[in-house]
Amino acid sequence: MADPSSYRPKPGQIPDSPGVYKFRDEHGRVIYVGKAKSLRQRLANYFQDLAGLHPRTRTMVTTAASVEWTVVSTEVEALQLEYSWIKEFDPRFNVKYRDDKSYPYLAVTLNEDFPRAQVMRGAKKKGVRYFGPYAHAWAIRETVDLMLRVFPVRTCSAGVFKRSAQIGRPCLLGYIGKCSAPCVGRISEADHRELAEEFCDFMAGRTGAYIRRLERQMQDAAEEMEYERAARLRDDIGALKRAMEKSAVVLADATDADLIAVAEDELEAAVQIFHVRGGRVRGQRGWVTDKVEAVTTGDLVEHALQQLYGDEQGDAVPKEVLVPALPDPVEPVAQWLTQRRGSQVSLRIPQRGDKKDLMATVGRNAQQALALHKTKRASDLTTRSRALEEIAEALGLDSVPLRIECFDISHLQGEDVVASMVVFEDGLARKSEYRRFQIKGFAGQDDVRSMHEVIGRRFRRYLQEKQKSGEWTEEPGQPDGETPEALEAPEATEAPEVTARDIAEDTAPATDGPLDDDGRPKRFAYPPQLVVVDGGAPQVAAARRAMDELGIDDVAVCGLAKRLEEVWLPGEDDPVVLPRSSEGLYLLQRVRDEAHRFAITYQRSKRTKRLKASPLDAVPGLGDTRRHALLKHFGSLKKLRAATIDEICAVPGVGRKTAETVAAALAGAAPTAPAVNTATGEIIEDDGAPPAALSAERGQEP
Repeated sequence: MADPSSYRPKPGQIPDSPGVYKFRDEHGRVIYVGKAKSLRQRLANYFQDLAGLHPRTRTMVTTAASVEWTVVSTEVEALQLEYSWIKEFDPRFNVKYRDDKSYPYLAVTLNEDFPRAQVMRGAKKKGVRYFGPYAHAWAIRETVDLMLRVFPVRTCSAGVFKRSAQIGRPCLLGYIGKCSAPCVGRISEADHRELAEEFCDFMAGRTGAYIRRLERQMQDAAEEMEYERAARLRDDIGALKRAMEKSAVVLADATDADLIAVAEDELEAAVQIFHVRGGRVRGQRGWVTDKVEAVTTGDLVEHALQQLYGDEQGDAVPKEVLVPALPDPVEPVAQWLTQRRGSQVSLRIPQRGDKKDLMATVGRNAQQALALHKTKRASDLTTRSRALEEIAEALGLDSVPLRIECFDISHLQGEDVVASMVVFEDGLARKSEYRRFQIKGFAGQDDVRSMHEVIGRRFRRYLQEKQKSGEWTEEPGQPDGETPEALEAPEATEAPEVTARDIAEDTAPATDGPLDDDGRPKRFAYPPQLVVVDGGAPQVAAARRAMDELGIDDVAVCGLAKRLEEVWLPGEDDPVVLPRSSEGLYLLQRVRDEAHRFAITYQRSKRTKRLKASPLDAVPGLGDTRRHALLKHFGSLKKLRAATIDEICAVPGVGRKTAETVAAALAGAAPTAPAVNTATGEIIEDDGAPPAALSAERGQEP
């Protein structure tokens, strides 16, 4: 625990002007970001007697090891910089609401030639009109299904649209009248865009004028005795009214406002937001957060406004924002909202009438959300705390292991040997800190040696980070004359290659980059309290030996053997046996299983890449298009290897120089054994296989 007086700035150092400040811990990680109208007055509050501080503030200042600040011109600039730093550094002591990118929106892609109505999630794109957010995707689909009768805009994907255009036939929606079928030219591009814009206008709340226009058209058709057209218009009006009934009228027509309500207790707070557009509730969302800092209701509202509108521009920020309490001071926040919208935004507390009644409804939703969250989470918090305490007691630790790292080795008969590192903090997976390793120190199958290599590389990188950040105070485990730089791992393979699939499934960390010393999360910078290895006594001994060689003696090690779920400690002849009903054992199993899943996923991806390798992959200047063209032209690598340079030049897009390079590459590669159908045992000959099959079956042929 740090003493705040050890890093308190000297008198007169802190300027008396607006700015943003950052508290850092002993590792240089930013743990809190705040803003102030007067930096001197605000920071002085943190360095008073600890007994007079709020418990959470006291925890923060005793965790911190330094403070720094940036001066800005206005309070609005301070608000903007605070929001940017909170997103960038993810400080542990700041209020952070759950990210709402999973909320579905109804989106109309006006940036395409033929706009499409669809359900969208994630970051908003330029040129796309969004309506919502909705609580459920099925609510969007029901609304769109009703409105397609009146506004038959395109809803199909790009692939379906292109396919229908190629075959000259629309999809099913085109035949049943729920799509105007622009893919086959039933409607022009300009007319379809006008139809999409009318759809957007209706969704934006301009409903009354459009329905009145349809009613006049229905009456005109009836007077002219066009009864079929009048009946169709009558059904269209009914469909639109049913769609409108799904959004209750709560305020006067044309009112655009967001209503924010907060329900809180000493530990947590729930925020609920109703989006009212055109007088109707068009969307709803909510968050729950831990109150990790001493905040008022006005502070919670300010954080919610930053979360809601920090990345928004224009009409996404409404003309009116109704809140239960105003931030202090309110002027910078109101000015910031006005800048983001581009016109005046009213930020106020409703005092009477329909808006006050609706705010009460939003408040009741917030109360219910907080009660539901506490019901679900109460057992979670208790269970996790009990599990960590049981682990600490069973392993004889001085304190509960708040950060646990688990390592696992994975291979297939000694091929593609890889390792994984997963991280659990406070009993929960911290997927952004997962790492993957390739075992390159030796070849073959040796789990014990692999574990020694991985643990050594992980803690070498930890010592490097300490040395680069200036925290290096001694040189543990080094021979005389050896420098900290000698701890460099042979190859920096810890950070994994990240594919779109990795991000979607595992949120694997980004690839290696330069080290930074400004508080951003850094690779391998923070030591765990407990290292868990997948295995028994040999793996545990290898891990302990790797850390002893580096002088790491303040990190506990244990192993979890799969056979009997025994916990092994270094140097012990007998394992620690935890009861089967133990929450501590259950947590260790979850950590071990997650490491195994992460390792085997990486191992399978490497094996797949290796099996699909081809001599053509290594030919310089030969991309996917020409590689596929060669395989399609010759049918197999065997025939391509036997072809002359002139025959290779006959393939479109392949010049003589490339043909010579391909021929040389294939001449230097030894042919493999023929492929075998694993289901029947039949040998597949190159000559008889169709090109499409060869491209898949022979992807691994060297």
